[in-house]
Amino acid sequence: MLLTLFAFVVALGLLIAVHEWGHYRMAVARGVRVLRFSIGFGKTLVRWKPARQRPGQDTEFVIGAIPFGGYVKMLDERDAPVAEEDRHQAFNTQPLASRALIVAAGPVANLVLAVLLYALVNWIGVQEPRALLSPPVAGSLADKAGLQGGELVRQAALAGEALEPVASFESLRWVLTRGALDGQDVVLEVSRGDGRGRELTLPLSTLATRDPDAQLFRAIGLTSPLSSPTVGEVMAGGAAERAGLRQGDVVRRVGDVPVHDGQQLRELIRAAGASGPPAASAWLIERDGRELSLRVQPERQVDKGQPVGRIGAYVGSLPEMVLVRRGPMDGLWAGVVRVGEVSALSLRLLGRMLVGELSLRNLSGPIAIADYAGKSASLGLTYYLAFLAFISVSLGVLNLLPLPVLDGGHLMYYLWEAVTGRPVAGVWMERLQYVGMSLLLAMMAIAMYNDIVNRLG
Repeated sequence: MLLTLFAFVVALGLLIAVHEWGHYRMAVARGVRVLRFSIGFGKTLVRWKPARQRPGQDTEFVIGAIPFGGYVKMLDERDAPVAEEDRHQAFNTQPLASRALIVAAGPVANLVLAVLLYALVNWIGVQEPRALLSPPVAGSLADKAGLQGGELVRQAALAGEALEPVASFESLRWVLTRGALDGQDVVLEVSRGDGRGRELTLPLSTLATRDPDAQLFRAIGLTSPLSSPTVGEVMAGGAAERAGLRQGDVVRRVGDVPVHDGQQLRELIRAAGASGPPAASAWLIERDGRELSLRVQPERQVDKGQPVGRIGAYVGSLPEMVLVRRGPMDGLWAGVVRVGEVSALSLRLLGRMLVGELSLRNLSGPIAIADYAGKSASLGLTYYLAFLAFISVSLGVLNLLPLPVLDGGHLMYYLWEAVTGRPVAGVWMERLQYVGMSLLLAMMAIAMYNDIVNRLG
């Protein structure tokens, strides 16, 4: 809990500080006087003024008690009277280009930070599962395409694009996610133990569901990398303990079905409770070099509204891992590419949610973000840096949306001014602010509701 809270607060503080620093630094560069740079709102916890400031500046730096946001307050005649000799430093008297640059600098700073964080992850390197495929879900697209499990995915690409090397299973999941959300088929080059490669196509354009969740990858059929069908921790009083299963047992057969992979074993257990009370079946296991036969009867439980089988034990060992690392220039360019891909994907997801093509349950709020922060921090530095990069991209993209209360809304006003030659009328700006605030509060309410439902369910 403490790690989750600490990781969340650090993430919020860093990303907000970078965002506001973008506004502040561009304002100073364009000759606008900054009165206050605040991280957080509400009661002031810390306040200071640097002894040495840039010419024309007398900025007060503040940390507030409520960490959800920040602001840069600039000299502006719309807020308070400005002396005639200081008008040249007021924000509202600046040329249109300067005002637009100052507003855009916040989101751009978040996107630049994300590039650097992704690059740092690439330079340090991260351990990820090798792109070895487990047996596909029965009846899935991968199953129908002829995949059997045990194949190594060497290259992948959206249909019509050049094949690119697949560094890990996570890289493969990213290509599959893009293909599924865009309704594009994905081409894979796979090989087995003999090293000979073959190409096949997964027709993701035929998918009935496009929500980026576990059900999507079940429909595709590639839910996890290959792993040993080993029994992990056994829970007291569960079906596994009653059957005599022990941690470290390797399952070789369930009934008449040979078992080769942890995911395959999980699917067999889940399917046992799908159509009624699970029946007991003979499991052939390997323990300390000896083969044993045990009768195991899974329990029927409900998972997200669906009846499934459970045995009360962790199933499957860790997959084979590889270190994914890039050189200086390759790592930096890969960071640029990833920020572009995540930005485009985020915009497409938001657009599809607005037109009703994608469920609003995909919106996540602060509870989910805090949970991800804690989990990524517990996995190690590179995972936490990748999390920060993803959230930084999301913050940058969100602030560029044309909602009046966001930076993108102000850029929309400046576009109107550039086209018409006059600023948006005050009465219209006030009305649009109310509309934008209402939409933003509605999005926040939906995200919080999703967080609570997911937490309880």
